[in-house]
Amino acid sequence: MSTLTVPPLLSSPRDDAMHLHRAFKGFGSDKSAVINILAHRDAAQRALIQYEYRALYAEDLPKRLSSELSGNLETALLLWMHDLPGRDAMIVRKALRKDLSNLETATEVICSRTSSQIQVFKQHYYAKYGVHLEHDIELRASGDHKKLLLAYVSTPRYEGREVDRAMAEKDAKALYKAGEKRLGTDEKTFIRVFCERSAAHLAAVDSAYHGMYGKSLKKAIKNETSGHFEHALKTILQCSENPAKHFAKLLRKAMKGLGTNDSALIRVIVTRTEIDMQYIKAEYRKQYKKTLNDAVNSETSGHYRNFLLALLGPNQ
Repeated sequence: MSTLTVPPLLSSPRDDAMHLHRAFKGFGSDKSAVINILAHRDAAQRALIQYEYRALYAEDLPKRLSSELSGNLETALLLWMHDLPGRDAMIVRKALRKDLSNLETATEVICSRTSSQIQVFKQHYYAKYGVHLEHDIELRASGDHKKLLLAYVSTPRYEGREVDRAMAEKDAKALYKAGEKRLGTDEKTFIRVFCERSAAHLAAVDSAYHGMYGKSLKKAIKNETSGHFEHALKTILQCSENPAKHFAKLLRKAMKGLGTNDSALIRVIVTRTEIDMQYIKAEYRKQYKKTLNDAVNSETSGHYRNFLLALLGPNQ
């Protein structure tokens, strides 16, 4: 469920484009006006506003936003201007083209998306950058992590809720044999099960594993794997069981301790606002006894804070 609040009486995309142009005029832009328009328009409306802005002023709106804004507000708003698959493509491309520490970001995005979301963002990736996503994964990732990512982005997975319990038990046994029962780990089995099975099936495998061996599959992954490969497996498993809880945890991690990881905070809020932010907010409150809005309010400031809070909707 989205938290995006769209006014009941919307102005036309052309009017929005004109109001934005007016907000840019003079010394310093009217950032509140920019936020009040763009933070309350869905992906289709934002695309139409960009079209009208180009038609009226022969200028790309994101380019103008980039010249008028700065810092975290600029980063967040520019990311928001894309549609969902275009945004994922941009985040993953940037992460794969930078230093190896950014592989964590690429892994987080790829492994938390559904099979159909991945297929669409792969098309955007190729259309925008002229290379296949698999090509960049080949270049940047390595070992079992690379094998898993390549399998995960190229294997179609069932997205329904039906589960074959006998098959789930069989997979749980196979994972036990491939990990905790032996010396060393048979990574191929983990890759096969995690990349070929539906989210509902993986959740059933975890349940069967716990019932049969007295511990969670997550613990087995922690004991048997490491690094980016472990991170990928954990992300797939967590998102198969409760994606909202997974993203609430990422947000908590971004704001916990000294300083704030703004790039992670922006990435999660902007990419989930139009998908499941209501559930993430509910999960955040349940897990951390504080509303997500209150946490964001205390960790950010100025127009940047106002923009994120506008995306999050009412504090509840």
